[in-house]
Amino acid sequence: MEIKYPVYRPSIKGNELKYVTDCIESTWISSRGKYVDDFEKKFAGYLHSDHATSVCNGTVALHLALLVLDLQHGDEVIVPTFTYIASVNAIAYLGATPVFVDSLPLTWQIDCADVERKITKRTKAILAPHIYGHPCEMERLMEICRQHQLFLVEDCAEAIGSRYHNRLMGTFGDIAAFSFFGNKTITTGEGGMVVTQSVELMNRAKKLKNQGLSNLEYWHDEIGYNYRMTNICAALGVAQLEHIEEIVAAKIKIASFYRRAFENSEIEMQGEAPNVLNSYWMCSILVPSAIERDALRSFLRQSGIETRPLFYPVHSMVMYSHLTNELYPIASDISSRGINLPSYPDLKEEEVTFIANQVIKFLRRDE
Repeated sequence: MEIKYPVYRPSIKGNELKYVTDCIESTWISSRGKYVDDFEKKFAGYLHSDHATSVCNGTVALHLALLVLDLQHGDEVIVPTFTYIASVNAIAYLGATPVFVDSLPLTWQIDCADVERKITKRTKAILAPHIYGHPCEMERLMEICRQHQLFLVEDCAEAIGSRYHNRLMGTFGDIAAFSFFGNKTITTGEGGMVVTQSVELMNRAKKLKNQGLSNLEYWHDEIGYNYRMTNICAALGVAQLEHIEEIVAAKIKIASFYRRAFENSEIEMQGEAPNVLNSYWMCSILVPSAIERDALRSFLRQSGIETRPLFYPVHSMVMYSHLTNELYPIASDISSRGINLPSYPDLKEEEVTFIANQVIKFLRRDE
């Protein structure tokens, strides 16, 4: 069956073509050009943050954010097992050790009580991904980090436009990483951003992303990386930022349509804590039992509805399974029962209702 309702497609209806064309016509298509600087300044301004530097993708943003903290081989970084693999891989790139924690059953975010149980003398940082757009408990995480003198790294790949106590995500930790992949809230095709309030950390990030270049032209005094964003990608980013509020508002409205449609059904949607604004990068549901999940996905595909499973717990993957013997019951349960439904900004209420009704129809097929 042809897919009529994809899980996601970006909203590209502003000045994207105009700016990219201008970029090409100027011949500044690589990592130098006016759009790179413009995007960095405007993204920092959107967040009310002091500093932002663009990179070529979201995984690189995470790697760079951790690099500038000078983590060493054997240092421990606490991270939820229920997250996208990039959050954990970025820790492993440094030779540091990911220490897994479970998630909260309502919001699916990092369990701060489990975090406190896992802190050791080797713990150097907490990496907090805002899963599917819902903010983590930032006040508690910040207090834990203060008490134990730990770095706090925000993984905001899924949380552009989300707020905690009316403050945008990416402005709470020591440093934050964003992604602008094609399925993210705003996109540059591929791309990312590192954000911090620290001049020192930002200077390190800019140097390391640019091959370790010193102030002397073509003189490199340490090993660095080519993590720069292209001017073409930045041109897309500038155009996307011009209608970011509209995109975020549309996604929140779509989530409200789903929530209304699933009232009085067996479906659970991701819960929402007080004093947060979930930007709903994805609209995600839990079916009553794991055994129904894949059958439901097949049924929906027959109606032209694309879905995706929620993230597998990273501790269960072969590269990391040796690190722990724990079971992480909440993360495992969420993962086994979870599905991402279509949630692109142009999705209409009647289309959401149709998709939700197909889900309910499947679940009540034997009645």
